[in-house]
Amino acid sequence: MRVLFVYPGPIVSSRLLFVRKQIDSLVAAGVSSQEFSLQSRTSLVILASEWVRFQREIRSFRPDIVHAQYGTATSAFCALSSSAPIIVTFRGSDLNPAPSASFMRSILGRMLSQLSALRARRIICVSEDLRERLWWRKDVSTVIPSGVDTDIFRPKPRLLARQSLGWRADEKVVLFNAGNNPKAKRLDLAESAIRVAEARCGQIRFAVLDGSVPPERVSTMMSAADCLLFTSDWEGSPNIVKEAIACNLPVVSVDAGDIRERLMKISPSRVVDRRPDALGRALSEILERGARSNGEQEIRHLSCANVAERILRVYRQALSERVSQAERRT
Repeated sequence: MRVLFVYPGPIVSSRLLFVRKQIDSLVAAGVSSQEFSLQSRTSLVILASEWVRFQREIRSFRPDIVHAQYGTATSAFCALSSSAPIIVTFRGSDLNPAPSASFMRSILGRMLSQLSALRARRIICVSEDLRERLWWRKDVSTVIPSGVDTDIFRPKPRLLARQSLGWRADEKVVLFNAGNNPKAKRLDLAESAIRVAEARCGQIRFAVLDGSVPPERVSTMMSAADCLLFTSDWEGSPNIVKEAIACNLPVVSVDAGDIRERLMKISPSRVVDRRPDALGRALSEILERGARSNGEQEIRHLSCANVAERILRVYRQALSERVSQAERRT
């Protein structure tokens, strides 16, 4: 099975690493892959040049499936550029409001996502919340969260992890992922929650990830920390939460994306209102308890290998439907 993966821009640092992991896991499962990095989503001149380059790629590789790894201009580009069956994976801000984008750009992006869904043979949404945002084609959509690399994200001895990071054994540590967009991740709300928690349980080391930390070090930090704090207004299926679960790191979060579902069987962990006092109180309770979670045993079904098998089933459905349509025409 030949699959051409299309994604927006290069995979660098922590950006789109979940796409890299998904492609690698599908290749390991037997997919023959080619990748196309769309160099612009806003410049018509560059997009015209990219269309020519894309046509050469199609003729050379002859894909059975084109898999757009994001909505907005990426999925619309695929919808307008290929006659091969198209799979679109919607991941969050392509169907959700995008606080980091201008109002008009956010509206246009979501409109392009909805229109490209009409052309998709199959649709993958990383959460049920995203699937419900589709205006149509829900009948061909499947909810498949991005997978977790359980070879990297797994529990390590807490004391050894702290020693490797230079953290004291007795300090309270809260991890937060600001990524490359602290405003969208609501760093302001997280900082307010930390102040509330410190008033209740004492000084806290607030370790903020900025998107430049390699996955292996993130995993070590998760084993060393006492809790992950998550405060985004909008999400699809945030990998940082699933990775924390895989490392047995308790999570305190607002209700966004599929987090409530992910944390349903995880203890100790909390989903609370989007208020500093509620978040701070939950944080202090988790920190004072000082226990690890049962996450590792509850996240195995979302390993990269298991998720790859689910995506392969979507591919096979799309291809069998294409064969059936060809047979009906003859």
